[in-house]
Amino acid sequence: MPRDRLIAARRWVVKVGSALLTDVDHGLNTAAVTRWVEQISTLRESGIDVVLVSSGSIVEGMQRLGWRQRPHALYQLQAAAAVGQMGLVQAYESAFERFGLRTAQVLLTQADLADRVRYLNARSTLRALLDLNVVPIINENDTVVNDEIKFGDNDTLAALVVNLVEAEVLVILTDQDGLFDRDPRQHDDAKLIVEAQAGDRALESAAGAGKLLGRGGMRTKVLAAAKAARSGAATVIASGYEDDVLVRLHAGELLGTLLNPAAERLVARKQWLAGQLNVRGRLTLDDGAVQVLRRAGRSLLPVGVTAVAGQFQRGELVACVDAAGDEVARGLVNYSADEAARIIGKPSDQIEAVLGYVDEPELVHRDNMVII
Repeated sequence: MPRDRLIAARRWVVKVGSALLTDVDHGLNTAAVTRWVEQISTLRESGIDVVLVSSGSIVEGMQRLGWRQRPHALYQLQAAAAVGQMGLVQAYESAFERFGLRTAQVLLTQADLADRVRYLNARSTLRALLDLNVVPIINENDTVVNDEIKFGDNDTLAALVVNLVEAEVLVILTDQDGLFDRDPRQHDDAKLIVEAQAGDRALESAAGAGKLLGRGGMRTKVLAAAKAARSGAATVIASGYEDDVLVRLHAGELLGTLLNPAAERLVARKQWLAGQLNVRGRLTLDDGAVQVLRRAGRSLLPVGVTAVAGQFQRGELVACVDAAGDEVARGLVNYSADEAARIIGKPSDQIEAVLGYVDEPELVHRDNMVII
């Protein structure tokens, strides 16, 4: 049966590993870069937003510096990344330009996504880039990371980006055909797992070790799928050596391993919000806003709020209550308590005049809200 989930999805995160882009003798394989770009261009023509998470900067830097062995010292890895990132970005920009697509480089660290304000800033920027029909190319900021803040592999980074951009599908491309029930490099009778549920602990025992040039392995891909599933996204682990693998996956072809989430995307996000107990503030709504939230499921605008209580920052959880103090909804707020107090009761088109800037027209977006 075709994989309807992949056919219907409108936003993908695609992770391409070092083994598919580079080798220690030649650095970047520009022909391979062009093949990935061509496939992403085809997906874009089909109406799919694509965020690309690409490895390769350290290996490209090693080649440019004449290093044959991956260094162990953190400062040497950072130096290689700084040198190699130039070549990686140049290669992608040149290839996408041939297909009439604009690109943007986004370098992230775990600290960027652990801090709620920085998380929302990154989220807003990526959403703006996608709205502008720009293809974001994301990599870990290897030049500045240290042992405490690094993701450790781009599989994990890709899973976190899925949550960041609210993607429906994560595609992890590797040098294997997918996830097998045992390591196919050691067992000739290993069988491909065509479909399973993400987060199943039994899958971890089937995962093998990583390769010399990369930091990840099949186990990191299984764990990344579990993280992506918490946002309701499905993950495909497939071979990057398959011709037109992205296009064929979008057509529903049974390639690789599909790991399904336990819940649909919006349901999973709402469950996460509903389970958050640390409410940092309260917004009192007028009757009109209460009705809009309960009946129409729309976002909460400043004009429908009559009072603000508590000290909260942008991105923290707030309760939305009616005039009697009964909770109507809770969600992640787009402005701090001080800013919210200044714009409540006003139309969204006046936010910039009051605050001097505008980030979002809503106080709480409907995708970040759960009705109680």
